[in-house]
Amino acid sequence: MGLTKVWLATLSDGLLRADQVVGLTAHATPALTGKPPRWLFDATIRTAAGSGRGDGWDVGILHRTLIQTPSEPAGAPEALARLLARLDGEDAAGLITAVADGGAGARPASMVRFRFHPFEDDAGHTGDA
Repeated sequence: MGLTKVWLATLSDGLLRADQVVGLTAHATPALTGKPPRWLFDATIRTAAGSGRGDGWDVGILHRTLIQTPSEPAGAPEALARLLARLDGEDAAGLITAVADGGAGARPASMVRFRFHPFEDDAGHTGDA
């Protein structure tokens, strides 16, 4: 993937360069007392993460949460994968943000939409950050 100029906004970890993403997953968190479970839509990064304990070192894959939803964000991994593939073919530069659209009914829908904000939108910018 070329995507070195495309960035993903994470929920709480800042920006993630899209060419570092090797997987997209959704999973439910455990329910806490008095609170229902939530769904996390994560990007898996090609960097291993580890932590040490007295009895050894534990290594796992690194995830960054892009959005949290009240129910399963069905279709979100596929939608973001399609967007990334399209942007890779266009040699795009910009920022992708995830937005959850709620629905009507007893259980809120978790339709996740991805918005691409090209850096060309900053055309009038002087270059100062």
